[in-house]
Amino acid sequence: MDATSQAGGATVTAGGPVVGGQAGPADPLVPYLSADFPWYGLDEGWSGRRYLMQAGAGGRATGSVDYGSLGHGDEPAKQYEPRDMRKFAAVVTMARRDSRRSADNTGTLEATSASSAAWLAGSGLLAATWPGQLDRALRQDWLDQQSSLAWDLADDLAGPGWSSLSLPVNGLPQSFRYRESEYGWVLAGEAPGVLLGAYGRGVSAYGIGFSSVPDLAAYTRP
Repeated sequence: MDATSQAGGATVTAGGPVVGGQAGPADPLVPYLSADFPWYGLDEGWSGRRYLMQAGAGGRATGSVDYGSLGHGDEPAKQYEPRDMRKFAAVVTMARRDSRRSADNTGTLEATSASSAAWLAGSGLLAATWPGQLDRALRQDWLDQQSSLAWDLADDLAGPGWSSLSLPVNGLPQSFRYRESEYGWVLAGEAPGVLLGAYGRGVSAYGIGFSSVPDLAAYTRP
């Protein structure tokens, strides 16, 4: 699977309102609309809030979008806000990419895989649930420790740290690898044309389903 700097990549974000219903240069939809793969979110069974999170490039010199996340439920916590009571589920869509050159052209990135999606989902969960009461030094130690663990787990989806879970994707059952921790849950698998990851807390993973998103206008900024 990709290394942290490769799987995480450079975040590509934009801000500002949609003008006249079209994507302008400061529109947060821009990186999403520029992707060459379909986006996935929770299906129509989810009746709560939907919002854009981040879309990014995975290290390719072109800077094109390779992955991104769509949020459902409570907004992400600000830096020092309480996190325990927030209920959310985020869906990570990742393009299927073959082995390719890194952005600086000094090496080769591995092909994306379900492990890549699992790593993005795991790191997303950590970012959403780290203990807000920790001071800066302790927080970094905690993140380093937990990120290392998440990396090892994502690289071994067939291992004992994961179980199997079948969930609907576009109405059809699809097998995912799933794990829970005290911070929430993470899952990873595949969907037509893409790789899927997801993470959440306070929302049961057993009751969700995924579907391709026909209109990203349903996702507002948090």
